[in-house]
Amino acid sequence: MKMKLGRTLLLFLCFKVFCYAVVATPQTCPASNVDQCGDSDGWEGEFFPEIPKIKYEGPSSKNPLSFKWYNPEEEIHGKKMKDWFRFSVAFWHTFRGTGADPFGAPTKYWPWEDGTNSLNMAKRRMRANFEFISKLGVDFWCFHDRDIAPDGKTLEESNANLDEVVALAQELQTKAKKRVLWGTAQLFMHPRYMHGAATSSELGVYAYAAAQVKKAMEVTHYLGGENYVFWGGREGYQSLLNTDMERELNHMARFFEAAVAHKKKIGFNGTLLIEPKPQEPTKHQYDWDAATSANFLRKYGLEGEFKLNIECNHATLSGHSCHHELETARINGLLGNIDANTGDPQVGWDTDQFLVDIQEATLIMLSVIRNGGLSPGGFNFDAKLRRESTDVEDLFIAHIVGMDTLARGLRNAVKLIEDGSLSELVRKRYQSFDTEIGAQIEAGKADFEYLEKKVKEWGEPKVASAKQVTRNIVFLLKGASINFFARVNFIPQCVMNKYKFDYSA
Repeated sequence: MKMKLGRTLLLFLCFKVFCYAVVATPQTCPASNVDQCGDSDGWEGEFFPEIPKIKYEGPSSKNPLSFKWYNPEEEIHGKKMKDWFRFSVAFWHTFRGTGADPFGAPTKYWPWEDGTNSLNMAKRRMRANFEFISKLGVDFWCFHDRDIAPDGKTLEESNANLDEVVALAQELQTKAKKRVLWGTAQLFMHPRYMHGAATSSELGVYAYAAAQVKKAMEVTHYLGGENYVFWGGREGYQSLLNTDMERELNHMARFFEAAVAHKKKIGFNGTLLIEPKPQEPTKHQYDWDAATSANFLRKYGLEGEFKLNIECNHATLSGHSCHHELETARINGLLGNIDANTGDPQVGWDTDQFLVDIQEATLIMLSVIRNGGLSPGGFNFDAKLRRESTDVEDLFIAHIVGMDTLARGLRNAVKLIEDGSLSELVRKRYQSFDTEIGAQIEAGKADFEYLEKKVKEWGEPKVASAKQVTRNIVFLLKGASINFFARVNFIPQCVMNKYKFDYSA
């Protein structure tokens, strides 16, 4: 009898231990059974259970879920790689991107989605966001207010929804030791903003936009955000015949002045950024490119309060290269942040593709190095998966490729700078100004009469070659994709021998 009682007690204890073990085992969110995800308020499991933490394995690695060129702790040109980039994940593309385009319905149905835009769903996405950036090894994230929390029927309800999600985000980012690179208000999707926000012809819309920015700036400050972005998706016009352009520009300036005042009132020390974009959806947007935005800031005395967030795909749409826009912003003291993406030259809209062109990445990093870095800005992946990429692991692979591309661009740019060949070509091109008379011209001390006298002394000037071909060869040899060009014999062997290029580099 005692032996039976002992066995019964032992079985009972084993059963209790098994129950505790089951309870203690974290849940997961497998693609095969979305119902296991449950209510996000109690969700503590993995959203990406089959994805390991992404590590640096070097250029020879064949593992698609590893970095080949981005080694975050490696010091290069005086900084760790992670500090040169300050990579950030864009919440709206990564977790709200559906694969829909102007011609087709959504193609992406992530395992954790339940088809709603409820608060519980918003919280579940936020948990997925922090697991994603933790496994990717990224320190920052960016958000639009309406992408992380559902819009309500009233401003009060929308603000309450945002507060609830932001409270969870604060808890998660503290635990994960992550930060907000920048926040912003979505002032372009809701029908109320069809005529614009700060440039709307309706006073009530202007006021609503101001209230929305006020709240978005406050939650960005609460989350420790280091910047705040203004993207005027509909700040422009479709026709000048029914538009008072001067009045709209003045209204936009007053809006930005009020934003500066509120920033100071709440003690937000982050940088305010304007993101230039030339068109789409508006026919002509007021922040067309870096130069236009710089002129606007100067006209209204705001150049000391704002910097620019340059998006590479927007540069393409404005008829410029990303390098041009970055240099324009940099030489005007306005380069604050980069939205790292690219467009398709054969497609006429903002495709927001991940950057994979090593040559473009090299040029981008030349500007960043010349700028001394981007902090408190960084590189935000304002890029989305292609419509045809529908696997969860594609989210990781796309970011890995984008990070590796920029890391290789950094390595190339450092080689170019340390080698000095390009800078020497530029110096020689302008060496005629490195004279006494050149110095007088650059100091504004040479008038037309004096220069006319000199021309009569010198006669017809000799114009030297710009060495365009030499410049291109140096760039290819010292920088991007040289192995490819060499293999297909685009560069003569005599040139290769002259520069003694090391194929293993």
